[in-house]
Amino acid sequence: MKKYFVIATCLTTLIILVGCDKYLEETPDNRVDLNTPQKAAQLLTNAYSSAGYNFTEWMGDNVAFTTGTFKQPEHNQAYAWEESTAISQDTPSYFWTSTYDAIAHANEVLAVIDDLPGERAFKDAIKGEALLARAYGHFMLVNLFAKDYNPQTAAQDLGIPYVNEPETEFVKQYTRHTVEEVYDFIEDDIEEGLDLVDSRYYAGSGKYHFTEDAALAFASRFYLFKEDWDKCIEYSSQMLGASPDEYIKDIPEIIATKENTDDFVRLITSPNDPSNLLLIRNVTNAVVSVGYWPDQNLLDFIFENNPWGVDDIRTSNEYPIYVFGTNGLGLAKYEFLFERSSLTSNVGFNYTIISAFRGDEVILSRAESYAHKNQLDLAMADMQLYISKRYDGNPPLTLPLLRAYYGTTNNQLAMLGFIIDERRKEFIHEGLRWFDIKRYSIPVEHMLGTGNFITLESDDLRKVLQIPQNAIDVGGLEANPR
Repeated sequence: MKKYFVIATCLTTLIILVGCDKYLEETPDNRVDLNTPQKAAQLLTNAYSSAGYNFTEWMGDNVAFTTGTFKQPEHNQAYAWEESTAISQDTPSYFWTSTYDAIAHANEVLAVIDDLPGERAFKDAIKGEALLARAYGHFMLVNLFAKDYNPQTAAQDLGIPYVNEPETEFVKQYTRHTVEEVYDFIEDDIEEGLDLVDSRYYAGSGKYHFTEDAALAFASRFYLFKEDWDKCIEYSSQMLGASPDEYIKDIPEIIATKENTDDFVRLITSPNDPSNLLLIRNVTNAVVSVGYWPDQNLLDFIFENNPWGVDDIRTSNEYPIYVFGTNGLGLAKYEFLFERSSLTSNVGFNYTIISAFRGDEVILSRAESYAHKNQLDLAMADMQLYISKRYDGNPPLTLPLLRAYYGTTNNQLAMLGFIIDERRKEFIHEGLRWFDIKRYSIPVEHMLGTGNFITLESDDLRKVLQIPQNAIDVGGLEANPR
């Protein structure tokens, strides 16, 4: 794919410039000539999409009508659940393109790695990482641009193209697999990748690659979304081991040791933090006060409501919270980083480092799976560990308390409600709430600047993002129904 892009660009430029023939005699990118495992490993750094899915926050129930923040058309479109027309960063189209480009890099490596000279164990580790990166890219795409996995309908629901080989045609026509087929392909890649991945080869940069722990965390999320509770528990338990509390981000400790807000966000995403399992460079403007954010009323509603009525450490006076625009509020989670387009340039792009997988998510996923299996004592034990680093005084969690709080006599529903609410709090500003909105058919209401309200109903077709128009027009893909 990368080679064809370079050639196409050169052919277009031929109208204006000369010398293209000589240029085409040279390899456009020396990484395309993958003749050593080291080069293959280097190319794999591009198999992780740098595009974020922050736009799902603007579509979800973690934001209010924010005044005073800069809003591009794509921010307003996401907030109103309109079809996105932009192809810039922080849009569905950009995520689609960037993620398939990352998948293409993984496929280039997978096509050659077995035939390269070198140590078998090293090549297997590279292959395992490539398989996991390919699976992760497709997993995120299918959960954004297709329905959530439903065991009753997945065999008929439109999925996405699962690309498992390098592109050799300039404009290749693809078809959409079903959601079930995509999940089957992902599962195959995860299982094989888990057998091969070996973090011994990532000395000094392990958290920026799929290590064994990151792969197990991915498997945990995958099987949770697939509603395979037993396998979610199995892989979550492998990852968490005998001391799962070590993988829960210790926010009280970070607050106690921080020197200032900048230091705080560096500690939050530090590779030395055991809870951070996979770190990815994320190109986004969401770190610079654009779009929509929760206001004080919404933030209070999300965080101050809990079964005990105690203080939530995540919105305590010691936890840094930014003010965006006039009334927008954002918990400090991302380091504000900027890359210049050249050493002498004052222009460039904003980016940050995100934790794509965290131990906190794994323990919440295991607790949810226990709850679905009605193993409520085990779910309670996981949640009590989690609570110990989120609520002042580590208040005890009991089923009567949860029943009273949620106004139900059903223990299982009360436990599930608590877990889902805690996941909303834990991953605010990170985009994961959107997938629970889809999985649990949660309606969303937004207030407009006029004071009127609009609603995304529980079964609204717009919860499935429309695939990019160029994928429909040029790629020949079937559009999602509207």
